[in-house]
Formats: sequence, structure tokens, C-alpha cells
Amino acid sequence: MTNEWRISLFAGIAERIGTRTLRESWPETRLLASDVKSRLMTRFPEQADLIAVSFIARNQAFAHDHDIVELGDELALLPPVSGGSEDAGTDEESVAESRYTIVEGPIDTGAVIEQASHPDHGAALAFVGTTREWTAGKRTVKLEYEAYVPMAKSALRRIGDEIADRWPGTLTAICHRIGVVGVGESSVVIAVSSPHRASAYESSRYAIERLKQTVPIWKKEVYEDGTEWKGHQTGPWNPHADIEGGDERDSGTGSGL
Repeated sequence: MTNEWRISLFAGIAERIGTRTLRESWPETRLLASDVKSRLMTRFPEQADLIAVSFIARNQAFAHDHDIVELGDELALLPPVSGGSEDAGTDEESVAESRYTIVEGPIDTGAVIEQASHPDHGAALAFVGTTREWTAGKRTVKLEYEAYVPMAKSALRRIGDEIADRWPGTLTAICHRIGVVGVGESSVVIAVSSPHRASAYESSRYAIERLKQTVPIWKKEVYEDGTEWKGHQTGPWNPHADIEGGDERDSGTGSGL
């Protein structure tokens, strides 16, 4: 007897394999996340290198290789990138949730800043990541962003929670755009306010580095002479890892992030 396991694919790995959803017939009802990856590497040997550095997501949260996944779980294979969905909950939770958004059209920078504003805060700043035209001698025509939306929104909120823990008194709002983003247009806005400016600067930098490390959003660069999926470029991709101050580096991606 076999069971049908369903695994969602995103970005470059979906493009390479040629489908957004895999339906695998396996006899087990429980597997290690690492076993799922190993079986997919065997089935798609030409994509084994990419699968090896990808992560399994289980019910919209990153799974460690030694974690158990079960038949019926919402599974996804997430390639390197640039918590679960629940009911709305209390009004306070709904307000907090609204500060972390994924949109398909232009970002209203002023609205994001307003979401992070507080009358007791003396400092507020916004980081705006835009599409730049030239990267390493290649002309970018546009960027195309894709996201695992419910998980991405949860990951953005976790970044805000991390910032609140590290810099008490700060307030954060993050909005990321998906779809086509033209040259000079904004792909992400991170707004942070705090009682003092030092915390705002530090937490804003932390937010963009953490976003590139943990949020399942992918970017395709469309050049004059071809396309290329861009993933995490600041070292080995590990969304379980913490950022250490000395390890933060600029990715140099075409989005200007």
C-alpha cells in the first residue's frame, strides 16, 4: 500500500523540475525531513545539489533534518532565499499582524512608517530596498518576486518579535512586494521607531539581514540577455541560525538590498 505525499515547490526549484506540486507515492506515514530530501534527490539527480541546500517546511515552519514529518502535513521544499497561519485572535494580535505584510502592487512607504509610529518614540526611520539597473556589469530589466505567502508573513512577524526582544521599546513594520518590480521601484520597506536613534539604526539593519536569511521570498532577475533566480548570498543558508554582528554582510544583489 502506498500513500500520496504532496510537496509544494517554489521559485527556481519549481522552474527546474517543471511543477509547483509533487505527488509522491511512498508507503510510510511518517518520515524524517532529511528522508524526504534524500528521496527527492534520488528522483531528481540533476537537481540534487539544489535540493541538498534546500529546507523542508512543515505546516509553514522550517523543519530540521531530524524532525518528523507526517502524511497530511503541509509540506514544501524551499530553495535558498534573498510559523503557521492561525485565526485572527485578539484585536492586539490583529494590529501586530497588520504590521507585517506581503503585497502585489506598489508599497506605500508612508503607510508602513505610520504602522511603526509611536507617540513616545523620538526616532523613526525607513529602509527602502529598490531595484537597481546595473549589477556586476549586467543590466537588470526587472525583478520578479515570489513568496510562500502565509509562511513569509509569519517569518516577518518573528523578525519583529526578535527585534522587540533585542531592542526593548522598538516598534517594527515590514512590507515586501511580490510580482514584477521595475527598476527604481521599491521591493521592501522596513520601518522602525524607538525612543532613541541608535536602536532604530541597529534594529533596521538586523531586520534586513534576518529577512534575507529566513523569509521564504525568492527573486528572479530578468536581464537583457537572460534570467537568473537569486537566493541567499551571505554564506550557507541556515534559517535556524542567529545573526552575529560580525557575520553580517551586504549581499550585493540586484535589488539593492
